Amino acid sequence: MRLEENEGFLTHRETAISLGDDTNFGRSEGLRSRNSVIISQATNRSIFSSRISPASEKVGFILGEEEDNNEETNHPLLFTQLNELFIVDEDVEWRETARWMKFEEKVEDGGERWSKPHVTTLSLHSLFELRTCMEKGTILLDFETCSFKHIIETVTSLQIANNDLKAELKDKIMYVLLRRYLHQTTKSQRRTVADMGKNCCRGKKAPSKTSVIEFSDQPLKEQLKNKFKRKIAEWTEVSNILVGEVDFLDKPFIAFIRLKEAVILGALTEVVLPSRFLFILLGPKAKLKAYHEIGRAIATLLTDELFQCVARKAMNREELIAGIDEFLDELTVLPPGKWDPTVRIQPPKFLPSTQKRKSMLFRESKPHCNGNMQHHDERLAHGHPHVSDELKRTGRLFGGLVNDIRRKARWYWSDFYDALHIQCLSAILFIYLATVTNAITFGGMLGDATDNMQGVMESFLGTAIAGAVFCLFAGQPLTILSSTGPVFVFERLLFSFSKDNGFNYLEFRLWIGLWVAFFCIILVATEASYLVQYFTRFTEEGFCALISCIFIYDACKKMINLADYFPINWEYSRNNVTLYSCTCAAPNAGNHSLLNETIYEVYNSSMNSSVIMMDREFVNWSRLTQKECLKLGGHLEGNSCNYVPDVTFMSLILFFGTFACSTSLKYFKTSRYFPTSVRKLTSDFSIILAILIFCGIDAFCGLETPKLIVPSKFKPTNPSRGWVVFPFGENPWWMCVAAGIPAILVTILLFMDQQITAVILNRKEYKLQKGAGFHLDFFCVAVLLIITSVMGLPWYVSATVISLAHMESLKMETTTSAPGEQPKFLGIREQRVTGLFVFILTGVSVFLSPVLKYIPMPVLYGIFLYMGVAALGSIQIMERLQLFLIPAKHQPDYIYLRHVPLRRVHLFTLIQLLCFVVLWILKSTIAAIIFPVMLLALVGIRKTLEYIFSLHDLSWLDDILPEKERKEQEDQQKKQEVDTSDSEDSELMYQEKGPEINISVN
Repeated sequence: MRLEENEGFLTHRETAISLGDDTNFGRSEGLRSRNSVIISQATNRSIFSSRISPASEKVGFILGEEEDNNEETNHPLLFTQLNELFIVDEDVEWRETARWMKFEEKVEDGGERWSKPHVTTLSLHSLFELRTCMEKGTILLDFETCSFKHIIETVTSLQIANNDLKAELKDKIMYVLLRRYLHQTTKSQRRTVADMGKNCCRGKKAPSKTSVIEFSDQPLKEQLKNKFKRKIAEWTEVSNILVGEVDFLDKPFIAFIRLKEAVILGALTEVVLPSRFLFILLGPKAKLKAYHEIGRAIATLLTDELFQCVARKAMNREELIAGIDEFLDELTVLPPGKWDPTVRIQPPKFLPSTQKRKSMLFRESKPHCNGNMQHHDERLAHGHPHVSDELKRTGRLFGGLVNDIRRKARWYWSDFYDALHIQCLSAILFIYLATVTNAITFGGMLGDATDNMQGVMESFLGTAIAGAVFCLFAGQPLTILSSTGPVFVFERLLFSFSKDNGFNYLEFRLWIGLWVAFFCIILVATEASYLVQYFTRFTEEGFCALISCIFIYDACKKMINLADYFPINWEYSRNNVTLYSCTCAAPNAGNHSLLNETIYEVYNSSMNSSVIMMDREFVNWSRLTQKECLKLGGHLEGNSCNYVPDVTFMSLILFFGTFACSTSLKYFKTSRYFPTSVRKLTSDFSIILAILIFCGIDAFCGLETPKLIVPSKFKPTNPSRGWVVFPFGENPWWMCVAAGIPAILVTILLFMDQQITAVILNRKEYKLQKGAGFHLDFFCVAVLLIITSVMGLPWYVSATVISLAHMESLKMETTTSAPGEQPKFLGIREQRVTGLFVFILTGVSVFLSPVLKYIPMPVLYGIFLYMGVAALGSIQIMERLQLFLIPAKHQPDYIYLRHVPLRRVHLFTLIQLLCFVVLWILKSTIAAIIFPVMLLALVGIRKTLEYIFSLHDLSWLDDILPEKERKEQEDQQKKQEVDTSDSEDSELMYQEKGPEINISVN
């Protein structure tokens, strides 16, 4: 135990004389010796002094000692409780009036509920008084005890020994501090209702004098049942603040105690947790508000992460005071009269990063070198990007692939048991339905474009095989493989070329696939994935916006096409309802032979005996269904035969309803209704719930809306082909060599498509712990190209939107958070099971067709719309497009608008928009053959922007391209440079940067 003795209190005049200053800076009564503090602050931080602040040096030394000794810096969280002394029936008791985890909560005046969490606002005077308390009070550091009574006895004995407390006052102080402690415990709703009933029955009753009991050394029943403990992490410790006024003291009784080992101090705290710190302040009458504010001040300091580190590591009084001075140095003052003190400031979404605050403190203690300081206009927002280990070139053939395998091998088994969480079930169901819908959509389009040489069955089989193999062996198993739009465009052009020139499509495609696989393996061997570091946000946003718009366009196009299959009678008039009819008319006289041949077939299929008369020579045509009428050779007559009532409008309701319901349920976790666990579970299963809700609505209405149709038999779509494509047959021998030419374009397309998606998925903002595998992923794609080409299945590559949706459905957040604190993003649940199960279910969907046939297609199209809108709305280009329509004074406070002129922001946005339009035109016309080259050209266009924009502007609007000759210099400057002159830059440092491209599906 380390003891800092009380040096006694100095009067205002004595303090001024000792400092050599006769100026009176204000009142000084008791604790209010402010100008000593002000003078010391002025001396330490004066602009006329060149030396570093002693407080910064001491705090930096304390925090730096932790780093040097490689100690665990993640200290337990601290729950702080403020107890104040109240007079009750000529006796006293302690009542909890406020508490802190991250933010302050007060007991409302009624005493029945806690306030909303809010940012603590303090008077500057209370902090100065607290500093004086720490200077003059008793400090016990690393005190060993197991009871609260022992602590009080030790503190009072020390003050008596130092002549700071009269011996006859010890029993009185002991009596006051060992009175009953009442806590504002959180009760369940059932218990609250029960208490209300008891109060109504008993009425108001004055508390008896015997109800005031002494302090309990054991936790009370109310503490053990407190529901608030669920929101606190298990390793949390407590700091107890006790303040109050008594009539037997003539000067304050102050003590700050840090226990060597945190222990549970009976009924002292609201929750049964071990206590680490205690602060006791008892003083004379008539200063209750001052004591209250000092208690709030020390509680606020103990919620600050940096001061907590200092308080845990401090060796003496001076180091504690240095921590207070450092807190004052970071303090922001709001001028009186410019804000409403009664307004409670809501907790912010982003909090300062403790590590970055520490790094700024370490830099502050180092002398600056003017030669290393850059001009403000040339400072970059993010500097030059650091090349990750996955993209460092080894200089050996397949060196990157070998490193990827070694890096991922140690995580392989954890990729399976890390999936043991209910969140993975939600991800499997959601991504499975998205994958099945995608396979049916692209399979149908491929069937139409290739005369069913590749159809829905091939799409299902290829998706299952390629996806499952990729999830088992790839470096990033969270990636979802799919047939993409650019690949479909190439397939359509290839089939047209083969048909026009009399070539066998599948055989020609086989050789192209083999060449593409060969080129891809060469790229893996030469570590070409190193080039992905040139894919900056400019390229990523352009590609992601294109894919997102394709999703939105296809979903809306499918819904519009429903009007062709289920026409709407736009000219319907209620007055003409009697004129609308549709009947089956008999065929012409010459079609009797057709009637005789088909009548028995219709009878057997429909089993409608009333349709066929007993003599089978006369048919009641007016009672035939549409299919029976047309099959018997009849024709439909009437003005309503071409219209299908209600189906199109019902499909639109299902389409937009699923989209709106998915969006609403996704954000349900941030609502105020229901407990947190219910909101979180609802948000996790938002997509599945939306699908089930609107499937139920569709079944209840009973309309014949289009349903999901899955092949029920395992056979090729086109009977003329088999499951294996032979390399030699109908095509000339030289086609084997000529196939290498289009293979170059496909290789560029697959490389860009795969690697841009991989870069987006592996961004550092997602906090992936198991690393990426760019080379291994592309090698798996190359191997799968061989398999799918030999079997005549579609080619597969990473699907950007569905892959991002998969990752976001596995997003992890903190399960316990302080009141008012936003849940922190912890990372992605990295595993292989969800993707593996998705593709296994896709493969067995042939056997699930009796169940899947009840899912309306408009519901699945609504999910596609949701994914596309979510992807498009989360990229920065959408923010910048909105700026064109918002007047400058109403524009959001985006960080890049503080540093880049608005006209430059608009110019950058217009260039991005122009590139997007060119990409869309290319993929939609016959010029789609050069689409892969245009994707590659985006990198060149981004390089050209450096001649239009300064590096400073690009650093805020985009990422900086890597430059070899600058890399080492930039890495050194990152460690040495300090920039604390710009508050906006500091704010950017404090903000936890979220994922740049974010598809939220929970």
